[in-house]
Amino acid sequence: MSYKTFFSLQKEPFCQDIRVEDLYPLPGLQAAAERFLYALNLGAASIITGDVGSGKSTALRYAASKLHPSQYKVVSVVASTGSMADFLRQICHSFDVDGQTNSLARLTSTLRTAIVEISQRKQTPVLIIDEASLMRLEVFAQIHTLSQFDMDSKPLLPIVLAGQNNLVDKLMFHTSRPLASRIIGRSHLEGLKYKDMAGYIQHHLKIAGSKDQLFCDEAILAIHQGSGGLLRRANLLAKGALVAAANEKCQIVSPEHVRMAATEIM
Repeated sequence: MSYKTFFSLQKEPFCQDIRVEDLYPLPGLQAAAERFLYALNLGAASIITGDVGSGKSTALRYAASKLHPSQYKVVSVVASTGSMADFLRQICHSFDVDGQTNSLARLTSTLRTAIVEISQRKQTPVLIIDEASLMRLEVFAQIHTLSQFDMDSKPLLPIVLAGQNNLVDKLMFHTSRPLASRIIGRSHLEGLKYKDMAGYIQHHLKIAGSKDQLFCDEAILAIHQGSGGLLRRANLLAKGALVAAANEKCQIVSPEHVRMAATEIM
């Protein structure tokens, strides 16, 4: 018997692909979205930072969901440690334009042309860069050139950067100043407090179809302590603890089940 059947769950709980409308109202989520939209309306840049698994990608998805596709062309890329040319080719692919060249000048020109064409269709292009803290300093030094039009008088491409805490450090480099000077919104996501973790767990169980509180208070505390309040690890611990409890035919998840789950993840 699967743990979903044992606990009478209709859906897989604690999934990453949860619908935007079903997201738990995490602390800082609304504020991050407001800064995102404020910077976007001014054609500027904004950043979201936080530890691994703190909900940065979720915050980006939540903020982007407020943009109507008839008004905005949202392009999302996941950064890497590649060169500037690699990065521009990736953006070209996301914009559905030809990026089959090694010339930075041609890649930049191609993207700038695509940005202008989108703007002429009365849409606002938006570039979201997840895992931006991975990018090389050469990319930070040059990426602002994509948004410079008419001697920098027309901000046509709002840019949103999300990454770990060292993203701010990279933006503090002298070579990154042209990009950093365009940032007008900064959000930082912290791990959940215990009260929010309890609400988060119950919220996800409800979405999965449970009407009961399947975790005792001590188990929730164990998840909170074991995850440091970080969502990704909390999800893994909670799901693993449900599996462990179902295997032992226990209707309530205990701290021991959470400890068993912790041995299976890094």
